[in-house]
Amino acid sequence: MPHLKFKEIERAYGFDEVALVPGDVTVNPDQTNIDFTVRDFTLSIPILASAMDAIVDTAFAIKFSKLGGLAVLNLEGVQTRYENPEEVLNQIARTPEKEVTSLLQRIYSEPIKEKLISQRIGTIKQAGAICAVSVTPANTKRMAPIAKDAGMDILVVQSTVTTARHISKSYRGLILPELCQQVGLPIIVGNCCTYSAALELMRTGVDGVLIGVGPGAACTTREVIGVGVPQITATLHCAAARDAYLKESGKYVAVITDGGIRTGGDLCKAFAAGADAVMIGSPLAQATEAPGKGYHWGMSHSHPALPRGTRVRVGTTGSLEQILFGPTSVTNGTQNLVGALRTGMGVCSARTIKEMHKVKMLIAPSIKTEGKYFQATQNVP
Repeated sequence: MPHLKFKEIERAYGFDEVALVPGDVTVNPDQTNIDFTVRDFTLSIPILASAMDAIVDTAFAIKFSKLGGLAVLNLEGVQTRYENPEEVLNQIARTPEKEVTSLLQRIYSEPIKEKLISQRIGTIKQAGAICAVSVTPANTKRMAPIAKDAGMDILVVQSTVTTARHISKSYRGLILPELCQQVGLPIIVGNCCTYSAALELMRTGVDGVLIGVGPGAACTTREVIGVGVPQITATLHCAAARDAYLKESGKYVAVITDGGIRTGGDLCKAFAAGADAVMIGSPLAQATEAPGKGYHWGMSHSHPALPRGTRVRVGTTGSLEQILFGPTSVTNGTQNLVGALRTGMGVCSARTIKEMHKVKMLIAPSIKTEGKYFQATQNVP
């Protein structure tokens, strides 16, 4: 007699478990169009730099914008807690591994200073760069008006898992439709990894959704609380939600794959899975311009009760321009990411990102582990 199943387990796929099928016609890489648009802003490269203290400070944000991308400044990090964040970043880089979590918990217990929010945004805007900033849902109501008055261009509301509905006895949570109306600027929210959560977030009126829970090299969410969906599956599901919402409303909401991308190959696979843009952390933390000095750590590492991140030694491998555009000095795919994307598109007959969405993908199992493989294979100087 057949027994009842308690639940079905769905197979999910990460970057190392799939491969792209080349097209029947090849396209010159320089003939590909990789522009990424968020409302009134068009970027010449579809890459966002993660809102992490080891990656983005004001100088990095300015340079990244001038190179065509969008760097997101963390408004709840050391840049807005300390007058001289450089000293704090040096301390983090020098601290032994066994002491770094407690150090980060102390560092991030320093209050956020509103005047520093305005100063940092002002510095980016005065340089003529596009200014994107990140806040957590709990601090959005207080900090978004300050950031808007200071001149921010794009607001990113980001947490480990973001949903359109939140249950709490203690306070009235962030209401995203109200936020969209009040801010009046492009809003990107995240992170999520399922069709239903992405669709509900899109229905709130936001302009972009960040996709990814648990895959990043500096993230231990899967280890600590067991939550996460491998990025290819997560992106496919959320891209389906985007297309459903487009049919429903006529509005196109950008899908931005965030986390676990370490090589040009991963980048290409994210777009083939349906991404309109990607957010990158660890590869950019390797830039000489990155403030982390060869280290990278997760945003939730400093949680006062349940830290869910790790400080990763990524080393410094080249300039930001070299990592994005080459010439590459390594063979592991972590440099000339834009060149890899254009070449991958050309090989797969895709002239635009939307054509890249149609590229055929095969399951190609690998023993590599998404995200964590990055830190085990790097040549760290």
